[in-house]
Amino acid sequence: MSTARVSYDLVVLAGDVGGTNTNLALIGKKGGTFSTIVERHYSTKTVAAFRDPLDRFLREAREEAPGFRPDLACVSGAGPVEEGRIRLTNAPWDIDAAEISRDFGIRTILINDFTAVSYGVLLLDPADSSQLRLLAGRDSPPPEPVPGGVKAVLGAGTGLGVGYVVRVGDRTLAFPSEGGHVSLPVYDEETRDFSRWLEDRYGFPPGAEAGVSGQGIGHLFAFLAERETAAGRSLSARDAAVLDLPEAERPARIAAASRESTLCGRSLEIFVRLYARCAADAAACFLPYGGLYLAGGIASKNEAWFLEDFRFMDMFLRSYREHIRAILARVPVYIVKDYGISLYGAANAAASLM
Repeated sequence: MSTARVSYDLVVLAGDVGGTNTNLALIGKKGGTFSTIVERHYSTKTVAAFRDPLDRFLREAREEAPGFRPDLACVSGAGPVEEGRIRLTNAPWDIDAAEISRDFGIRTILINDFTAVSYGVLLLDPADSSQLRLLAGRDSPPPEPVPGGVKAVLGAGTGLGVGYVVRVGDRTLAFPSEGGHVSLPVYDEETRDFSRWLEDRYGFPPGAEAGVSGQGIGHLFAFLAERETAAGRSLSARDAAVLDLPEAERPARIAAASRESTLCGRSLEIFVRLYARCAADAAACFLPYGGLYLAGGIASKNEAWFLEDFRFMDMFLRSYREHIRAILARVPVYIVKDYGISLYGAANAAASLM
């Protein structure tokens, strides 16, 4: 055993399994600090089962860092955890903690992907602008987070994740939520029309995720494009080319063209305002005076759309009730700039739960 290995209190095999990538790392914990020892990324779509990338990772980790063996494993995945098993919502295979423990001899727990993000948020430093961006309102400075206060986490990515963190006795614990599927929070005639357009598509009033996510950006663009053509206005070649793409590829193209295409830009504007309404609803539910964190890649990659003309915060701070406006004004809102927090979050969850 290497002397470097002895310097860690704990070594965790951390996993983050998504529909596109399976990310694995050995992460060492010393006191309250987590450090990456080895990290690898594999394609989820090209493997037949989770054991395939896991076996490959462990072999590569032994070669790169032979003195380090994981004490335990924590794997997060996009799907509910039931009886030690994650039935992934965006991959054709499941993850089974008992199988990992049996086949690889590593004590293993599984958590929801957004629970991992929530545990990762706990490791971020609010004073470090490379990790977090605190959003200010138009007319007042941002509030200070309350130490030990509830934290809420929203993450618009492929879908819309919601989680929250609370203090329970002497422990800080993160909990999952299906809050991404509450009703879409419309706020004017255009978004009501959008909601009805989605209802025609789904056969039922849509949840927030249908508008506040990558797929939501695609939905917004298709809705606006359909309105343009219904009004007899032709789409530009750039906009028509977006509709020719597979739906999964549209959000990135829309975001990339949002400064050149009026339709793409309008899609991002509405998306940000809908996101703000979702955040305000979550704030009213959880009272997250410890901070409300916007995780997921969309906010960090499109930060300017959130900040310009106080677009996000103006909508976040609105309510029909004065006392709700007062509550919202007390909630610090952050954009999470470090999108790689899921692996650290899984390691933190392992240390906290096991």
